[in-house]
Amino acid sequence: MNRPLTERRPDPVVRVVRHIVAPITRTRVFRWVAPRAMPPIERVIAVLSGRSVQLSSLLVPSLILTTIGAKSGLPRDSVLMYTADGRGNAIVAGTSFARDRHPAWTYNLLAHPHAEISVRGRRYAVRASLIEGDARELAWRRIEHQWPGYRAYERESGRTVRLFRLVLTAELTELVPRS
Repeated sequence: MNRPLTERRPDPVVRVVRHIVAPITRTRVFRWVAPRAMPPIERVIAVLSGRSVQLSSLLVPSLILTTIGAKSGLPRDSVLMYTADGRGNAIVAGTSFARDRHPAWTYNLLAHPHAEISVRGRRYAVRASLIEGDARELAWRRIEHQWPGYRAYERESGRTVRLFRLVLTAELTELVPRS
């Protein structure tokens, strides 16, 4: 199976912009505005692009995670930054912009670890596992190499952020936009 989740060195412009934007994303204003503004903007871009482009992907590798709701049993989409784990899989962090509660998608993965992701217009089945112990520190180092200071969300939230490894299990058919 094609392993799309490999580390890619961003071009120099993206690296510079990341280092400028990263500190802004840790401000209180950003943490208040982003959770309210980003989801509707991401939805509009997803509709216009047939789910193949995410706003966040302009700065960091991003994916659309489709989980099954822990309570509802319905499919739920979340646009997330991911970090390649070095083995062709993804690491995602439930930072939720440093809010004091875990994001819903983390509860969904705990209840239903089999999910789907969409990356650069391709769909994949994944199996999620919570990253714990020594592997957690290694995962945080990889994440912060990609987005400096990202772990500050964990410190500021007052909780242990859930980290998941998404292991690709199958490539699915081409994207079909959901209504």
